[in-house]
Amino acid sequence: MHTGAGYEMIAIPAGQVKLSDRRTQRSWAVGLDPYQLSTYPITQALYARVTGERPSTARGDQLPVEGVSWWDAVQFCNALSQREGLTPVYRLQTGGEDIERDLTADGYRLPTEAEWEHACRAGTTGPRYGSLDEIAWHRGNSDESIHEVGGMRPNAWGCHDMLGNVWEWCWDIYDAEVYGTYRVLRGGGWFDEHWSCRASVRRRSHPTFRVDDVGLRIARSAVC
Repeated sequence: MHTGAGYEMIAIPAGQVKLSDRRTQRSWAVGLDPYQLSTYPITQALYARVTGERPSTARGDQLPVEGVSWWDAVQFCNALSQREGLTPVYRLQTGGEDIERDLTADGYRLPTEAEWEHACRAGTTGPRYGSLDEIAWHRGNSDESIHEVGGMRPNAWGCHDMLGNVWEWCWDIYDAEVYGTYRVLRGGGWFDEHWSCRASVRRRSHPTFRVDDVGLRIARSAVC
C-alpha cells in the first residue's frame, strides 16, 4: 500500500511466532492479529521530511536513517501520525521517561518483537529467509558502509532489508529483571558478522542509545 507521504506499507497476515530467551532458556509462542509494516527501514529523506532533522552519520536520502534512539523512534511515529491526521499511539510524559500506548489508536508505531520476527520470517522456519548475500548487507559484503534501502532481494511478503543494513528498534523491553529499561533491537547491521543477521537474533540497548547502525521500521495495526 502506497501512502500519501511516498512510502509503502505491507499487509502482514495473522499468525504465530515462537520467541526465545537465551538467559532464561525460556521459549514462548505469540499469536498475532494482522498488521501493517513498512516495506523498508525509514529513510533519511522521510525522517527529515517529518522531523526536520538529519541525525545520520552517512548522508543520502535513500539511506536508512541511523543515529536515532528508541525515544527518537517513538517520537517519529507520533509525528508521522499527526502529519497524516491519524491518532498517535504513544503518550509521552513531558520531562520524564514514562510512556503509554493507546492500542486503539490508528497511528504509526514500532513493531513488537514478535511482529518483527513474524514479518522477517514470512512463513519460513530457518535462520534466514534466503541466501545471506542476496538478502542482507553485512560485514562480508557491505564494504563496511551502509547502503540504500531496497537493494537486496525481499522476503516472500515483500519486506526488504529485514536482515542487515541497520538494526531496528522494537517496542519491547528486553529483560527488565537484568537490563531494566533496555529495549529490543532486531535484524543485524552492515557492520555485523553473518551470525548476527538471523531472524531469531536479539540485541538490546538503552532507549537513549544512538549509533550509526541502528534505525527503525514502522508498523500500524490493521485498519478495519
